[in-house]
Amino acid sequence: MEKASNLLVKLSRRLFHNLDEQEIFVETLIHPKPFHPCILWCQEKPKNSPFSVETPTVWQPQFIDRLSLGERPGQHPLHEQGYFYCLDFSSVFAASILLTIPSPVKLVFDMCAAPGGKSIFAWKSLQPELLISNEVIGKRLGMLISNLKRCQINSSVVVSKDSSLFAERIPFSSHLVIVDAPCTGQSLLAKGEKAPGCFHPTAINKSANRQKRILANSAQIVAPQGYLAYMTCTYSPEENEEVCEWFLKRFPQFQAVEINHLQGYQSHLTSVPSYRMFPQDRLGAGAFTVLFKNTEEGEIKEIYVETLSAVWMNIAIRSRTS
Repeated sequence: MEKASNLLVKLSRRLFHNLDEQEIFVETLIHPKPFHPCILWCQEKPKNSPFSVETPTVWQPQFIDRLSLGERPGQHPLHEQGYFYCLDFSSVFAASILLTIPSPVKLVFDMCAAPGGKSIFAWKSLQPELLISNEVIGKRLGMLISNLKRCQINSSVVVSKDSSLFAERIPFSSHLVIVDAPCTGQSLLAKGEKAPGCFHPTAINKSANRQKRILANSAQIVAPQGYLAYMTCTYSPEENEEVCEWFLKRFPQFQAVEINHLQGYQSHLTSVPSYRMFPQDRLGAGAFTVLFKNTEEGEIKEIYVETLSAVWMNIAIRSRTS
């Protein structure tokens, strides 16, 4: 992008009151610079890292390394062997809310899982007895299954069904549901990629409505005292803070959890405990994240791998990597 569109400029004014902050945000998107590559160690780190590693942030988990510019971890033999997974550091920021969830965790359900980064982060940080990774878009299933197998994510199942089916068939079953929601993907621009129409009001509203539908269905499968993690890789308040405020009104049994290690990133656009990373922070392309807890008491519905085919009848693509 050589010149800022009027829609981008309008968004910058909504996000920031300060003119300098508006200009820096816009400049970051129209003239993107590379971010440090990042890896998630699925297996134990070698004593001597094969990469040049940056100083970690205070909230960065030990199984994450942010690498020096110029490193190409995806080309290293250890990548093909499944030792680590490559991801954007913004994804680490968003998923770091999972670090506050008490262990042990029995069932984690990743509703919009491809390509697999959040599923792998949850598996590594929480070590659930069962991980179910769902991806409704068929053409994205291959990469999800491939990544989970390559990284040797044990006790995992891949399914491909609409969120409404899970709300109907397995309510109150999941200790954690992750919704890395489909969005306009505005942060792609900060990485030098394309996201046509990402600032257009029609695209934003369509995306926000889709997110609300997925969140509403996902809330149905959260177990009593369980958690619902909602995150995006876009900047528009309609797809972030406004969705959170809508959700809390629609589902008053949920409360947003304060994440102590992200207090410095609290969104200034809402009073709801929710957190933003912007591309001008130079850590990653940008992310929004919030963790909701289901405060209701009640019985948890048990789900087992052996009964999944009975639950969904003609289910689903299934991938058992254990």
